[in-house]
Amino acid sequence: MAVKHNSEIKIKVGLDENKVPEKLFWSADDGDIKNMESKALLLSVWDGVNKDTYKINLWTKEMPVNEMIQFFHQTLGSMAETFELATGDEKMSATMRDFCDYYAEKMGIKKQ
Repeated sequence: MAVKHNSEIKIKVGLDENKVPEKLFWSADDGDIKNMESKALLLSVWDGVNKDTYKINLWTKEMPVNEMIQFFHQTLGSMAETFELATGDEKMSATMRDFCDYYAEKMGIKKQ
């Protein structure tokens, strides 16, 4: 199958002298996003050959704990949605959403 279009997603990480992230920026050609600043990112890439996931988890010094809690809640909810779209497994997706509700309750955040 021939590739008809290429798209780039770029991540720039500004590090301090100890290689701790101070600034995160990302760009996406197809999303018309150019150097958008972020405080955190979670990136997972599937290696189909080795059947393993490679991960990049970064957050800046300025990422407050309350925002990290909310970031995780939204990410977990998104994973449930993506899982259902990818697998069609409504039962497990509902279970994942139940966990998101439990997480929100235990962490004291409002359901979004």
